[in-house]
Amino acid sequence: MKLVTALFAASLMAAPLAAGDYDALGKAMKQAWPQVATVAVVCDSAASKGAVDAISGALSGMKILVVDVKGPQDMGKALGTLGARHPDAVVLVAGDKVAGDGTSAATFLIQRMAAAKIPTAATTEQGVRQGAALGVGPGTGGKLLANAKVSGVAGVAIPSGATQI
Repeated sequence: MKLVTALFAASLMAAPLAAGDYDALGKAMKQAWPQVATVAVVCDSAASKGAVDAISGALSGMKILVVDVKGPQDMGKALGTLGARHPDAVVLVAGDKVAGDGTSAATFLIQRMAAAKIPTAATTEQGVRQGAALGVGPGTGGKLLANAKVSGVAGVAIPSGATQI
């Protein structure tokens, strides 16, 4: 019983930290891409529930489309869903085991979205190097980063003041 209580208390303390991880990203997206009204999040929704909640809070006023994937084998189906729903942008969940920054599934997603003129945003430098059009958050040291090549392919503006990678 003590272990359950300790784990529950730890999860409550970690929630505020995760919530702030996406605030700067939400602000940067709203300023750089004011046309964005619908944002997709492709992740294992059960494992990334805290991050999805934090993204929803950071992107208030925008519609959030969560596409649940349990493994790389689900990415084709996820792209079909995204194609049918037409989000304006995609946000990567950094720690997601399926489509998080650094995974082959994230690379696949980023490339397909850019080709469809849908930009991807991340909270880590790795995500921007991987092809996200912009990134800011704890994984960038708080710096606003932009991938100029991908921004051009996706047809979106590079945020002013961004360091280009």
